Amino acid sequence: MDTHESNGQTQGTGRRALLGAAVLGAGGAVLGLPGAARAADSRSGQGGGSGLRSLPVPTIIGHRGASGYRPEHTFGSYQMALDLGADIVEAGDLVPTKDGHLVCRHEPEIGGTTDVADHPEFAARKTTKVLDGVSTTGWFTEDFTLAELKTLRAVERIPANRPHNALYNGRWEIPTFEEVLRWQDEQTRKRGKQVWIYPETKHPTYFRKLGLGLEERVAKLLRKYGKDKRNSPVILQSFEPTSIQRLNELVDNPLVVLLSSAGSRPYDFVDAGDPRTTADLITPKGLREMAGYAQGIGPTLDLIITKKADGSLDQTTTLVADAHRVGLILHPYTMRNENPFLPKEFRKGTDADAYGDAFGAFKAYFATGIDGVFTDNTDTGLLARADFVNG
Repeated sequence: MDTHESNGQTQGTGRRALLGAAVLGAGGAVLGLPGAARAADSRSGQGGGSGLRSLPVPTIIGHRGASGYRPEHTFGSYQMALDLGADIVEAGDLVPTKDGHLVCRHEPEIGGTTDVADHPEFAARKTTKVLDGVSTTGWFTEDFTLAELKTLRAVERIPANRPHNALYNGRWEIPTFEEVLRWQDEQTRKRGKQVWIYPETKHPTYFRKLGLGLEERVAKLLRKYGKDKRNSPVILQSFEPTSIQRLNELVDNPLVVLLSSAGSRPYDFVDAGDPRTTADLITPKGLREMAGYAQGIGPTLDLIITKKADGSLDQTTTLVADAHRVGLILHPYTMRNENPFLPKEFRKGTDADAYGDAFGAFKAYFATGIDGVFTDNTDTGLLARADFVNG
């Protein structure tokens, strides 16, 4: 998630349009109500019904696991998110290996999230590539076999903000998506409660041009484990609308289009010469189009409430109401506890690793009527939801 931290359309099938209506439109009594009323459903821990409607609202999504406490996209992070009570775990951001396996990394460049730089046998693999138009130097998953990647260990991505997480550097390897699907089943059995995951296809246009198409690989694994149905506990997401359209033709899972800043363009649009920006996608027309092949959107929080030049909150937009009007849910990203990631008025001091008033920020965003939120701090999100629902 988060575009680098964010980041030609075909009409959705009739089946997918019906799915959207069944899961969300007809479920408007749960997902389409004003914020406080919809959130009241979380008192019982269920939104009612099956599939997406079984989730509490607002839904607390463990962003890359519990990445506020453990190195992201590791089983340590995923496990902790569940232990803290996450409704869904974002496991994981999917990128391919040289031999076609899907692994969970925030980006294909792994210099900042693994100890690859400490492996002299891979020193020659360091290179510079153009990734979605951006020159990027480092080590890339597509240049390694799965066996080679399994010799690496994960490290904290942002140690300046999370120095305590560095304690766990080197403890966990890179998980594969297939391992995540097995882990999901194992945890569901152990906990006696359905575990949900929220994987993302990363840079699908880039990888398709390398002959490593993501969507078909994702669909194949979901079918193998019987998780490709409309009520399967796997929500798929991507910053590229055409990736979601492709998945729409391959599986029946709930689908979510991720949206970066208003002025940005999805890379598949850039590649295809489509001049539209995210601002075009969040118009009533753009939202109706997305509702033809997706069940939700994952906008950056700044599309929900804009910010002033000094970083403080400004105006609440109409995006929540506009999206709900066409039956789309909203799962914006990303809530974090540390000062640099909070709106200015919720920061406390200037330390980059110090917590600000995250509860105040959660309250402000929940009040807009969002259906859930990605957060690095599951426990904070759950307490904030309880405050909001019971307040």
